[in-house]
Amino acid sequence: MKAEKTSRTAQYMAFFRALETKRNLKERLFSDPFAIHFIDFKLQLAVRLSKYPIFARYINNTINRKIPGALSSGIARTKYIDNLLENAISSGVKQVVILGAGFDTRAIRLDFLKTIPVIEIDHPNTSHFKTEIYRKMGQIPENVTFIQIDFNKEDLNQLALKHNLDFSKPTAIIWEGVTNYLTEEAVKSTFSFISKFADKSHVIFTYVHKNILQRPDSFLGGEKLLEDLRNIEEHWTFGLLPEEVPNFLQPFNIQLLEDLGADQYREKYLSNRSEKGYEFYRTAVGIKKIAN
Repeated sequence: MKAEKTSRTAQYMAFFRALETKRNLKERLFSDPFAIHFIDFKLQLAVRLSKYPIFARYINNTINRKIPGALSSGIARTKYIDNLLENAISSGVKQVVILGAGFDTRAIRLDFLKTIPVIEIDHPNTSHFKTEIYRKMGQIPENVTFIQIDFNKEDLNQLALKHNLDFSKPTAIIWEGVTNYLTEEAVKSTFSFISKFADKSHVIFTYVHKNILQRPDSFLGGEKLLEDLRNIEEHWTFGLLPEEVPNFLQPFNIQLLEDLGADQYREKYLSNRSEKGYEFYRTAVGIKKIAN
């Protein structure tokens, strides 16, 4: 992936989280007061104006027209992954690794992570920008290690050796919004790396329904999204059918625990909001088993 695309995607997700944070306390799914610091001035202005209902409606309508389905799906996915991560910590996980961390702020916004070592791995451009923002906020978290990787020059195994990653601890690995930009070979290589972590480690990852790649018109927002990706010379290259996931994970000794589509986790958290969203984005969680 291009560094520019990674940063742009991360900024949109931060924008969505910032908008959610401005919602009424009784309605919002979570609070991320840090997210607004990662977006540009125009988006910051939109967030500040969103506290007024007339502007909130205009902003939501604009987002849904330009990237139909992204906002509600992204917000629900954030909450879902927060909950999956908390469950992993409760079950005995001792560290967290975030692959392609982007502007993920879980390490400083989730209280249950305050005493858990968190390792964030990302492209140098995005990682350096993020740490600079943290410095300006005076919020460099002591429990977080930032590791930069340029996949054109280094792979995850080399990185692990260089930074002495501890594979002996049960670990929660978050891999969000990445697999659809990779080749099948690259996805399998990353799962091979993930499988080196200790038994009872959890992997929380996203993928897209394979049918979106062949029949985008069969999903809300599918055609528009893939057209936009073509226009910026970015392409989705990998997807899975939900029924394929258990067998796909089996060679890596990972047992699937749960796999929900965006429509399902939207219903789980946003059933009181009449917002449509993506159906083709999915989030799954698996656990590392003892090898036979």
